[in-house]
Amino acid sequence: MAKSTITLRFFASIREAVGHGSEEWQTATADLGALRDELIARGAPYADCLARARAVRMAVNQTMCDESQAVVAGAEVAFFPPVTGG
Repeated sequence: MAKSTITLRFFASIREAVGHGSEEWQTATADLGALRDELIARGAPYADCLARARAVRMAVNQTMCDESQAVVAGAEVAFFPPVTGG
C-alpha cells in the first residue's frame, strides 16, 4: 500500500508531551486506530501520551471521529485529551 502525507496536530497535554503542535507524516494506515498504533510504535513520547490505556479524542479535518474513520491523503488528523467542564 502506498504511503500518503497527512498533517498531525496535537493539542493540550499531548502537545506538551510531544514537544510540538503539528508535523507532516507519511503513513500507509487505513484508519485512525491503525494510525494511533503506528504513532505509539514510534516510542516515547508518543507511546506515553497516545497509549491505549489513555483517553484520547481524535478528529479528521476538524470533525470528531472514532478509530474506524479512514485516513486519506492530505487529511489533518488531530489528537487531544478529553475536555472536562467545571
